[in-house]
Amino acid sequence: MTEIIDGNAVAQSIRDDLVASIDRLVDAGQRPSLATVLMSEDPASETYVSMKQDDCEEVGIEAIDIDIDPDADAAELYDTIEDLNADEDVNGILVQMPVPDHVEDRSVLRAIDPMKDVDGFHPENVGRLVAGDARYKPCTPHGIQKLIESAGVNTEGKDAVVVGRSDIVGKPMANLLIQKAPGGNATTTVCHSRTENLAERTRNADILVAAAGVPEMIDGEMIQEGATVIDVGINRVDADTEKGYELVGDVEYESAKEVAGAITPVPGGVGPMTRAMLLYNTVKATGLQHDIDVDLP
Repeated sequence: MTEIIDGNAVAQSIRDDLVASIDRLVDAGQRPSLATVLMSEDPASETYVSMKQDDCEEVGIEAIDIDIDPDADAAELYDTIEDLNADEDVNGILVQMPVPDHVEDRSVLRAIDPMKDVDGFHPENVGRLVAGDARYKPCTPHGIQKLIESAGVNTEGKDAVVVGRSDIVGKPMANLLIQKAPGGNATTTVCHSRTENLAERTRNADILVAAAGVPEMIDGEMIQEGATVIDVGINRVDADTEKGYELVGDVEYESAKEVAGAITPVPGGVGPMTRAMLLYNTVKATGLQHDIDVDLP
Protein backbone atom coordinates (compact mmCIF):
# COMPACT_ATOMS: atom_id res chain seq x y z
CA MET A 1 0.00 0.00 0.00
CA THR A 2 1.05 3.58 -0.64
CA GLU A 3 2.30 5.37 2.46
CA ILE A 4 0.66 8.74 3.01
CA ILE A 5 3.34 10.93 4.57
CA ASP A 6 1.69 12.92 7.35
CA GLY A 7 3.37 16.33 7.42
CA ASN A 8 1.32 17.45 10.40
CA ALA A 9 2.57 14.54 12.50
CA VAL A 10 6.22 14.95 11.49
CA ALA A 11 6.06 18.71 12.11
CA GLN A 12 4.54 18.14 15.55
CA SER A 13 7.32 15.71 16.39
CA ILE A 14 9.93 18.31 15.45
CA ARG A 15 8.20 21.01 17.51
CA ASP A 16 8.04 18.65 20.49
CA ASP A 17 11.74 17.84 20.17
CA LEU A 18 12.66 21.53 19.89
CA VAL A 19 11.23 22.26 23.34
CA ALA A 20 14.22 20.65 25.07
CA SER A 21 16.60 22.74 22.97
CA ILE A 22 14.66 25.90 23.81
CA ASP A 23 14.72 25.01 27.51
CA ARG A 24 18.51 24.64 27.26
CA LEU A 25 18.77 28.14 25.77
CA VAL A 26 16.43 29.62 28.38
CA ASP A 27 18.49 28.04 31.16
CA ALA A 28 21.51 29.77 29.65
CA GLY A 29 19.67 33.10 29.72
CA GLN A 30 18.65 33.29 26.06
CA ARG A 31 15.03 32.73 25.07
CA PRO A 32 14.86 32.47 21.25
CA SER A 33 12.94 35.23 19.51
CA LEU A 34 11.57 35.56 15.98
CA ALA A 35 10.51 38.86 14.42
CA THR A 36 7.97 38.61 11.61
CA VAL A 37 7.58 41.68 9.42
CA LEU A 38 4.42 42.00 7.34
CA MET A 39 4.08 44.74 4.72
CA SER A 40 0.96 43.47 3.02
CA GLU A 41 -2.81 43.21 3.32
CA ASP A 42 -2.87 39.88 1.50
CA PRO A 43 -5.15 37.57 3.54
CA ALA A 44 -2.97 34.52 2.86
CA SER A 45 0.14 36.33 4.11
CA GLU A 46 -1.69 37.56 7.19
CA THR A 47 -2.89 34.04 7.95
CA TYR A 48 0.56 32.55 7.43
CA VAL A 49 2.23 35.06 9.76
CA SER A 50 -0.43 34.40 12.39
CA MET A 51 0.21 30.66 12.16
CA LYS A 52 3.95 31.20 12.60
CA GLN A 53 3.32 33.27 15.70
CA ASP A 54 1.08 30.53 17.13
CA ASP A 55 3.84 27.99 16.46
CA CYS A 56 6.31 30.17 18.37
CA GLU A 57 3.98 30.41 21.34
CA GLU A 58 3.51 26.63 21.38
CA VAL A 59 7.22 25.87 21.78
CA GLY A 60 8.31 28.87 23.87
CA ILE A 61 9.86 31.15 21.24
CA GLU A 62 9.14 34.85 21.68
CA ALA A 63 7.20 36.14 18.66
CA ILE A 64 7.68 39.79 17.67
CA ASP A 65 4.94 40.96 15.32
CA ILE A 66 5.63 44.01 13.16
CA ASP A 67 3.10 45.38 10.66
CA ILE A 68 4.06 48.06 8.12
CA ASP A 69 1.54 49.91 5.96
CA PRO A 70 1.84 48.51 2.41
CA ASP A 71 1.66 52.08 1.07
CA ALA A 72 4.57 53.25 3.24
CA ASP A 73 7.86 54.19 1.67
CA ALA A 74 10.34 51.35 1.20
CA ALA A 75 12.68 53.16 3.59
CA GLU A 76 10.36 52.32 6.48
CA LEU A 77 10.85 48.60 5.85
CA TYR A 78 14.62 48.95 5.52
CA ASP A 79 14.81 51.04 8.70
CA THR A 80 12.80 48.37 10.52
CA ILE A 81 15.17 45.64 9.32
CA GLU A 82 18.17 47.73 10.38
CA ASP A 83 16.72 48.13 13.87
CA LEU A 84 16.04 44.40 14.15
CA ASN A 85 19.56 43.60 12.93
CA ALA A 86 20.98 45.75 15.73
CA ASP A 87 18.68 44.38 18.45
CA GLU A 88 20.55 41.68 20.38
CA ASP A 89 17.25 40.37 21.75
CA VAL A 90 16.11 39.44 18.23
CA ASN A 91 17.50 36.13 16.96
CA GLY A 92 15.57 35.58 13.75
CA ILE A 93 14.06 37.94 11.18
CA LEU A 94 11.47 36.95 8.61
CA VAL A 95 10.02 39.43 6.13
CA GLN A 96 6.85 37.86 4.76
CA MET A 97 6.79 37.78 0.97
CA PRO A 98 5.50 39.14 -1.29
CA VAL A 99 6.31 42.75 -0.47
CA PRO A 100 4.62 45.62 -2.35
CA ASP A 101 5.68 46.34 -5.93
CA HIS A 102 7.56 49.48 -4.95
CA VAL A 103 9.89 47.41 -2.74
CA GLU A 104 12.59 45.28 -4.40
CA ASP A 105 12.42 41.85 -2.78
CA ARG A 106 16.04 40.90 -3.43
CA SER A 107 17.19 44.09 -1.72
CA VAL A 108 15.05 43.18 1.29
CA LEU A 109 16.70 39.77 1.56
CA ARG A 110 20.16 41.32 1.31
CA ALA A 111 19.32 43.82 4.06
CA ILE A 112 18.77 41.11 6.70
CA ASP A 113 21.77 40.18 8.86
CA PRO A 114 22.88 36.75 7.53
CA MET A 115 23.13 35.46 11.11
CA LYS A 116 19.43 36.33 11.65
CA ASP A 117 18.27 35.19 8.20
CA VAL A 118 16.28 32.18 9.39
CA ASP A 119 14.66 31.79 5.95
CA GLY A 120 18.13 31.06 4.54
CA PHE A 121 17.69 33.38 1.53
CA HIS A 122 20.49 35.92 2.08
CA PRO A 123 23.17 35.53 -0.65
CA GLU A 124 25.75 34.61 2.00
CA ASN A 125 23.59 31.77 3.29
CA VAL A 126 22.73 30.63 -0.23
CA GLY A 127 26.43 30.50 -1.03
CA ARG A 128 27.18 28.47 2.08
CA LEU A 129 24.43 26.02 1.14
CA VAL A 130 25.85 25.53 -2.35
CA ALA A 131 29.35 25.14 -0.91
CA GLY A 132 28.15 22.35 1.37
CA ASP A 133 28.52 24.35 4.58
CA ALA A 134 24.96 25.48 5.23
CA ARG A 135 24.33 27.79 8.18
CA TYR A 136 20.54 27.68 7.79
CA LYS A 137 18.87 25.39 5.27
CA PRO A 138 15.83 27.03 3.61
CA CYS A 139 12.75 25.89 5.47
CA THR A 140 10.73 24.14 2.77
CA PRO A 141 13.59 22.08 1.26
CA HIS A 142 14.85 21.17 4.73
CA GLY A 143 11.34 20.13 5.71
CA ILE A 144 11.15 17.95 2.60
CA GLN A 145 14.37 16.23 3.65
CA LYS A 146 12.77 15.46 7.01
CA LEU A 147 9.63 14.08 5.31
CA ILE A 148 11.68 11.81 3.06
CA GLU A 149 13.61 10.59 6.11
CA SER A 150 10.37 9.99 8.02
CA ALA A 151 9.20 7.67 5.23
CA GLY A 152 12.34 5.57 5.67
CA VAL A 153 13.65 6.50 2.22
CA ASN A 154 17.42 6.54 1.73
CA THR A 155 18.36 9.17 -0.85
CA GLU A 156 21.87 7.87 -1.43
CA GLY A 157 22.36 6.70 -5.01
CA LYS A 158 18.73 7.34 -5.91
CA ASP A 159 17.53 9.21 -8.98
CA ALA A 160 15.80 12.39 -7.84
CA VAL A 161 13.86 14.80 -10.04
CA VAL A 162 12.89 18.29 -8.90
CA VAL A 163 10.22 19.95 -11.03
CA GLY A 164 10.61 23.70 -10.53
CA ARG A 165 13.61 26.01 -10.26
CA SER A 166 12.52 28.72 -7.82
CA ASP A 167 15.00 30.30 -5.43
CA ILE A 168 12.75 29.27 -2.53
CA VAL A 169 12.28 25.56 -3.26
CA GLY A 170 13.60 24.16 -6.55
CA LYS A 171 17.20 25.36 -6.51
CA PRO A 172 17.94 24.77 -2.82
CA MET A 173 16.14 21.41 -2.93
CA ALA A 174 18.39 20.23 -5.74
CA ASN A 175 21.44 21.46 -3.84
CA LEU A 176 20.45 19.55 -0.72
CA LEU A 177 19.81 16.35 -2.66
CA ILE A 178 23.25 16.38 -4.28
CA GLN A 179 25.21 17.23 -1.13
CA LYS A 180 27.68 14.68 0.15
CA ALA A 181 25.76 14.41 3.41
CA PRO A 182 22.84 12.59 5.02
CA GLY A 183 19.69 13.29 3.02
CA GLY A 184 21.81 13.84 -0.08
CA ASN A 185 24.04 11.82 -2.41
CA ALA A 186 21.21 11.55 -4.95
CA THR A 187 21.67 11.86 -8.70
CA THR A 188 19.51 14.92 -9.23
CA THR A 189 17.78 16.42 -12.27
CA VAL A 190 16.05 19.80 -12.25
CA CYS A 191 13.14 20.22 -14.67
CA HIS A 192 11.24 23.40 -15.46
CA SER A 193 8.93 25.12 -17.95
CA ARG A 194 11.44 24.70 -20.80
CA THR A 195 12.07 21.00 -20.17
CA GLU A 196 11.21 18.74 -23.10
CA ASN A 197 9.70 15.30 -22.51
CA LEU A 198 8.95 16.04 -18.87
CA ALA A 199 7.03 12.80 -18.34
CA GLU A 200 9.98 10.75 -19.55
CA ARG A 201 12.19 12.36 -16.93
CA THR A 202 9.73 12.16 -14.04
CA ARG A 203 9.10 8.46 -14.73
CA ASN A 204 12.79 7.82 -14.05
CA ALA A 205 12.62 9.36 -10.59
CA ASP A 206 12.93 7.31 -7.43
CA ILE A 207 12.22 10.56 -5.60
CA LEU A 208 10.03 13.19 -7.26
CA VAL A 209 9.63 16.70 -5.83
CA ALA A 210 6.91 18.71 -7.58
CA ALA A 211 7.36 22.44 -7.01
CA ALA A 212 6.31 24.17 -10.22
CA GLY A 213 3.17 25.92 -9.00
CA VAL A 214 0.97 24.41 -11.72
CA PRO A 215 -2.18 22.65 -10.48
CA GLU A 216 -2.10 18.85 -10.92
CA MET A 217 0.47 18.98 -13.71
CA ILE A 218 1.88 15.56 -12.74
CA ASP A 219 -0.43 12.54 -12.82
CA GLY A 220 0.01 8.86 -12.11
CA GLU A 221 1.21 8.06 -15.62
CA MET A 222 4.21 10.36 -15.07
CA ILE A 223 5.36 8.56 -11.91
CA GLN A 224 7.55 5.51 -11.51
CA GLU A 225 6.00 2.58 -9.65
CA GLY A 226 7.00 2.82 -5.99
CA ALA A 227 8.49 6.33 -6.20
CA THR A 228 8.47 8.76 -3.29
CA VAL A 229 6.42 11.79 -4.34
CA ILE A 230 6.68 15.10 -2.50
CA ASP A 231 4.07 17.65 -3.57
CA VAL A 232 5.05 21.24 -2.72
CA GLY A 233 2.24 22.91 -4.67
CA ILE A 234 -0.66 24.66 -2.96
CA ASN A 235 -3.01 25.89 -5.68
CA ARG A 236 -6.50 27.32 -5.31
CA VAL A 237 -8.83 26.07 -8.05
CA ASP A 238 -12.53 26.64 -8.62
CA ALA A 239 -14.73 23.91 -7.15
CA ASP A 240 -18.33 23.24 -6.25
CA THR A 241 -17.78 23.72 -2.52
CA GLU A 242 -19.08 26.11 0.10
CA LYS A 243 -16.02 28.32 -0.39
CA GLY A 244 -16.18 28.03 -4.17
CA TYR A 245 -12.67 26.62 -4.39
CA GLU A 246 -10.45 23.81 -3.19
CA LEU A 247 -6.72 23.42 -2.63
CA VAL A 248 -4.80 21.04 -4.87
CA GLY A 249 -1.13 20.30 -5.34
CA ASP A 250 1.10 20.12 -8.38
CA VAL A 251 0.39 16.37 -8.38
CA GLU A 252 -2.94 14.80 -9.35
CA TYR A 253 -3.29 13.03 -6.03
CA GLU A 254 -5.80 10.28 -6.76
CA SER A 255 -3.96 8.83 -9.74
CA ALA A 256 -0.52 9.40 -8.21
CA LYS A 257 -1.23 7.53 -5.00
CA GLU A 258 -2.14 4.44 -7.02
CA VAL A 259 1.47 4.08 -8.20
CA ALA A 260 3.62 5.93 -5.63
CA GLY A 261 5.31 4.11 -2.80
CA ALA A 262 4.91 7.16 -0.58
CA ILE A 263 3.25 10.52 -1.20
CA THR A 264 2.48 13.76 0.62
CA PRO A 265 -1.09 15.08 0.61
CA VAL A 266 -2.19 18.66 -0.04
CA PRO A 267 -2.90 20.14 2.39
CA GLY A 268 -1.20 18.45 5.34
CA GLY A 269 2.09 17.51 3.71
CA VAL A 270 4.89 19.97 3.07
CA GLY A 271 3.16 23.09 4.44
CA PRO A 272 3.38 22.25 8.17
CA MET A 273 7.04 21.31 7.73
CA THR A 274 7.98 24.74 6.37
CA ARG A 275 6.76 26.35 9.57
CA ALA A 276 8.41 23.72 11.79
CA MET A 277 11.78 24.25 10.15
CA LEU A 278 11.47 28.01 10.65
CA LEU A 279 11.34 27.32 14.38
CA TYR A 280 14.30 24.95 13.97
CA ASN A 281 16.35 27.69 12.29
CA THR A 282 15.39 30.24 14.95
CA VAL A 283 16.60 27.92 17.70
CA LYS A 284 19.80 27.22 15.78
CA ALA A 285 20.35 30.94 15.21
CA THR A 286 20.02 31.66 18.93
CA GLY A 287 22.63 29.04 19.77
CA LEU A 288 25.05 30.31 17.13
CA GLN A 289 24.66 33.96 18.11
CA HIS A 290 25.33 33.26 21.79
CA ASP A 291 27.78 30.38 21.42
CA ILE A 292 25.49 27.90 23.20
CA ASP A 293 25.50 24.27 22.10
CA VAL A 294 22.01 22.89 21.52
CA ASP A 295 20.90 19.53 20.21
CA LEU A 296 18.56 19.87 17.25
CA PRO A 297 16.13 17.19 15.98
